Amino acid sequence: MSTPTLRGATTPTSPDELVDHAAVTARIREYVVDMCAGPEGGHLGGAMSLVEILTALYFNVMRVDPGLPASPRRDLLVLSKGHGGIALYATLCAVGFFPRECLAGYGRPGSPFMAHPHPEIPGVEMPSGSLGHGLALGVGLALATRLDGTDRRCFVVMGDGELQEGSVWEAAAVAAHQRLDNLVAVIDRNKLQITGETESVASLEPLADRWRAFGWRVQEVDGHDIEALTRALGGPAEPDRPTVVIAHTVKGKGLPFVEGRTHSHYARLGERQHRRALNALRREEQR
Repeated sequence: MSTPTLRGATTPTSPDELVDHAAVTARIREYVVDMCAGPEGGHLGGAMSLVEILTALYFNVMRVDPGLPASPRRDLLVLSKGHGGIALYATLCAVGFFPRECLAGYGRPGSPFMAHPHPEIPGVEMPSGSLGHGLALGVGLALATRLDGTDRRCFVVMGDGELQEGSVWEAAAVAAHQRLDNLVAVIDRNKLQITGETESVASLEPLADRWRAFGWRVQEVDGHDIEALTRALGGPAEPDRPTVVIAHTVKGKGLPFVEGRTHSHYARLGERQHRRALNALRREEQR
């Protein structure tokens, strides 16, 4: 199956035209479920917990233009939690970077749509997924934009299990030392990783206090409340301090039969499971 042309393949959709966030998040979750029903499956649980975070960023907060994905004025996003790539693809599609038929190539030979983000895809800044590296990359991008004299912001979306990597805290120390107030880290705090609960693998708490000790401004929000996320992510920066938003989420959000369960980490949905998942999403949208 050939992948449709990516660039210039669709008329950009302005985020301002999509004011029904419930409809947007339902659409994004449906795209994720469809990709997980493909021959390769996908990282279902951690993608579903990201949906509101990415919706708030792309529809309410970030300065991006689907028609000009390489605009020098764009804000930057690094999905350090690269195994959540299908959620990023679904969000970029929903905001208008490329048409939905491109997602049908997910996981197929020759397609740039694979488990982890690929920079050939419009809107993807860089490959990611080797956990613990994304914040350092974000620090570099934030420094570069400051040296360029621009007002662009850099957002880094991380998983909570990823915070067990020492490189995260090295980058956190540098960001505070460099006073990168144009850098915002977002933690998808669903409290689960592939091997179990984060607190049983290597405890992260008291997480907010850890970030404060490194010199960061800390905000904690319900990671499925788009208004709260928008306020936290889009509000004015605190001068000379990077910001971290700890977004409390549910792994597998939107699918009651996998919510909060470790085994949702990766799934290849069969026909019956695919149908069950879509029905669950449609019931939720109708509430």
